[in-house]
Amino acid sequence: MFNVMKTALLMAGITALFGVVGGILGGQQGMLMALGFALISNFFSYWFSDKMVLRMYNAQEVDATSAPQLYNMVRELAEKAQLPMPRVYLINEDAPNAFATGRNPAHAAVAATTGIMRVLSTRELRGVMAHELAHVKHRDILISTISATMAGAISALANFAVFFGGRDSQGRPANPLGAIAVSLLAPFAAMLIQMAISRAREFEADRGGAEISGDPAALASALDKIHKFAQGIPLGPAEAHPETAQMMIMNPLSGGGLRGLFSTHPSTEERVEKLMAMARR
Repeated sequence: MFNVMKTALLMAGITALFGVVGGILGGQQGMLMALGFALISNFFSYWFSDKMVLRMYNAQEVDATSAPQLYNMVRELAEKAQLPMPRVYLINEDAPNAFATGRNPAHAAVAATTGIMRVLSTRELRGVMAHELAHVKHRDILISTISATMAGAISALANFAVFFGGRDSQGRPANPLGAIAVSLLAPFAAMLIQMAISRAREFEADRGGAEISGDPAALASALDKIHKFAQGIPLGPAEAHPETAQMMIMNPLSGGGLRGLFSTHPSTEERVEKLMAMARR
């Protein structure tokens, strides 16, 4: 419940940020134009992102004949979660990882790499797929699309200000130094809020996945194992398309300083600790 409230507050925060930035940089007209542009681009992303992402990862759809263990596991968990059966995909990559996509539970897909199939035990893999189905159940693709819409609109406004100058709410030229400062800082702030939303959703999917599988310790063990095995094993499609990293159960990209602040995922240690606390309860 805390992470649901946190997500709601962060969504309110990024919406308020958009309003403030729009008023400073573009006035009402510029703000509406930027929001319209972001809505159009993210509308197409929302409806077609699953096909685009699965194509990026060269994911191959499987069934009960071609991948019986994975397919039957997902079917059992989907029934337990009272979800429609999603499409199931395999990705021929050594890096252990998995993700869910699709605009709603009726049009969902889950994908796992061949690496995660080799690394995890059946019990651990079940925990991972339950986590992905929790994302589907929580409609996290919709939440990430809305946050991306607002962040994209803020960035569009900032670019507008850089090239054409800022405008106040009456359409008059804004203070140039203030406009420059806002145009530089606003996209940065929007990115931080968007990443915080993603981290909150991961915690919530961990909790939901543990409830679906009924085995929080298995998911905790899986996360710990993925974290250790993924070190030094690049996930090529994620490196080529870093915007997809937030979809994965574990961030496949390496990070530098201030990693926690700029990461789309919480620390593995914190996720494992929360899951083990659930297991003890």
